[in-house]
Amino acid sequence: MRLPTWLAHHLAALRALLVFTVLLGLAYPLALVAVGRLPGLHARADGSLVSVSGRTVGSSLIGQSFTDADGNPVPRYFQSRPSAAGDGYDPTATSASNLGPESVVDTIAADPDDSTPSLLTQVCSRSRAIGERDGVDGRRPYCTPDGVGAVLAVFRAGGLTGPITRVVSVNQVAPATPFVGSWQGVPVELARPDHDYVAEGGIVTPVRGDAPAEPAVPADAVTASGSGLDPHISPAYAEIQAARVARERGADPAAVRRLVAEHTTGRALGFMGEPGVNVLQLNLALDEEFPAR
Repeated sequence: MRLPTWLAHHLAALRALLVFTVLLGLAYPLALVAVGRLPGLHARADGSLVSVSGRTVGSSLIGQSFTDADGNPVPRYFQSRPSAAGDGYDPTATSASNLGPESVVDTIAADPDDSTPSLLTQVCSRSRAIGERDGVDGRRPYCTPDGVGAVLAVFRAGGLTGPITRVVSVNQVAPATPFVGSWQGVPVELARPDHDYVAEGGIVTPVRGDAPAEPAVPADAVTASGSGLDPHISPAYAEIQAARVARERGADPAAVRRLVAEHTTGRALGFMGEPGVNVLQLNLALDEEFPAR
């Protein structure tokens, strides 16, 4: 007896569902689990956890912050790069900020909790803080001295080409001082909360300033990785932190730099990526060789 066409189609679909459930829902996951238990892969499959005296202190593959209870960097430790994963280095919320080069204007609300800094202001504020903490020049192009994006909204009488009628420093609010007093003869105003100066017709105008073309604070120190979980920093970022860490631990700076070199890995396969310093492993080596006083 021949089954009706509609029933034959449903039975074929059911068979396909069962086959793919067994293959992809059972066999494939179990095969991956089995591969992960092979010698040499076991530690990586378990998260490459790092233990000290029987206590797990982190993972060599996932970054973490070295801060105190208030979220302030602990001076005796090398600091990791920023993270946009959850509240920072959250493996369950791995992500980037989704902010790009065009993110230069802050959203400033009357309630500070509703304000959102642009990527430019995040970079500026981080660079300024690192400069103060590590005793280097924290200035960057297109950043104000108080650590926000140096961006003006320029209003013209004829839209894009007429005389300038008004200029606003869109990322600075009272009681700040405008990073430039005037722009082409027009006094610069401070921004007011809950104003969208771009929507009001202002032309976004970043101002470079007199910062060095090559900032002393490297890019990885002020930007998050794509995953938000990168456990490495660049040798350049480690270098500007070495003097602070040596001072806080009462150690010879040359000895601290030696440990940095020992924990620096080269490019993958000799040509992919950039050299990196694993921050957790470096800090553990510091604790072993130069215990906190």
